[in-house]
Amino acid sequence: MTASRENDYVLGTRDEEVERLGLQHRVWRSVVTECWQRAGLTRGWRVIDVGAGPGYATVDLAEIVGPTGAVLAVERSARFLNAARERCGGRGLSHVEFLEADLMDVSLGELRFDAAWCRWVASFVSSPQRLIENIAAALRPGGVAIFHEYSDYGTFRFMPRRAALESFCTETMESWRGAGGDPDVARTMPALLAAAGLRVLEIRPIVRTVSPRDYTWQWPARFIEINLERLQELGRVTPKWAADVVREFKEAEADPNSWFTTPMFLEIIARRE
Repeated sequence: MTASRENDYVLGTRDEEVERLGLQHRVWRSVVTECWQRAGLTRGWRVIDVGAGPGYATVDLAEIVGPTGAVLAVERSARFLNAARERCGGRGLSHVEFLEADLMDVSLGELRFDAAWCRWVASFVSSPQRLIENIAAALRPGGVAIFHEYSDYGTFRFMPRRAALESFCTETMESWRGAGGDPDVARTMPALLAAAGLRVLEIRPIVRTVSPRDYTWQWPARFIEINLERLQELGRVTPKWAADVVREFKEAEADPNSWFTTPMFLEIIARRE
């Protein structure tokens, strides 16, 4: 993959982002695995990990389905995919295959897999409709598609309110839109799923409000740090603006009365008819 394609990622694909994605996976892992259980994922299933990134969820999926099952990790970043290969290889997970592909350009085909897992991908692609159609076509009849996608990113809020951090949230959403994404994409997904022949079984909102003492607080902390660097690289913000955000976050972290509400996302489970 060319460097320009790697640079298409809103937060880049460098080692710092690989590490941040690992933190993100740990923060939300219990939510994810409980969702997979409700969706029926089990030993022997064949599962597609859509937008697999560095392979954190890929490893969990491979361990759930076991050697009698299979996982196909689909990722368009060569750097991320190499990290995923190393991660799975280190665990001896030989039943994982890797596909370097952009699902905006490439069709998965009629793979007849049992399930697909897709987290925070639709928010960043140029056509969520194309993504969903691609996933639906790759499932067997009765196969399940599972999504975690943002529905109200604006709930990213600190209490007490802090102007620079609210500006950071606004700029984050605008940067995604500027790259062709949609920070509230989940609102469009029920209609897109139905049009692709997927019947929605359930939708659950996921949101947390935490203090600096909660492990989840590390998620916005690392995201703000990485995204501030990226926004400056892209020329979207000034060093002065970034410094104000850092200052306010440090104030929030030191305040025993601070609370943070995460961006709300929807957990969607749908079945191919």
